[in-house]
Amino acid sequence: MYIAAVILSVLLALVLFGAGTPKAQLKGNVPEGLMAKGLSAGLVRFIGLAEVAAAVGLVVGIWWQPLGIAAAVGVAVLLLGAVAYHVKWGDYGDTASRGAAMAPVLFFLVAVAAALTLAVSQ
Repeated sequence: MYIAAVILSVLLALVLFGAGTPKAQLKGNVPEGLMAKGLSAGLVRFIGLAEVAAAVGLVVGIWWQPLGIAAAVGVAVLLLGAVAYHVKWGDYGDTASRGAAMAPVLFFLVAVAAALTLAVSQ
């Protein structure tokens, strides 16, 4: 079970670091799109910093499981917020944006799986 926890944690950490860095720096299309839809620059930066911090927590959590579990649960909560955001903007009903809107759903499931496998491998 520990190997699965490591794989899920590293996979999720890589995705979070890649997604969070541009938001934390307010650079690129994603932060611009979020701000165009009404999110403040401060909130976008906070989300990016939370994603980067969660990535670090997941990696450190490989050796200290309580931190990894907390990071994975925090990511799950963050991703529920992302799903709610996409629901609010009707992205799941729009074929053009549905693909991108499904990413938070997929990674929510990965975050839950990472939390569970880390908890079981303690």
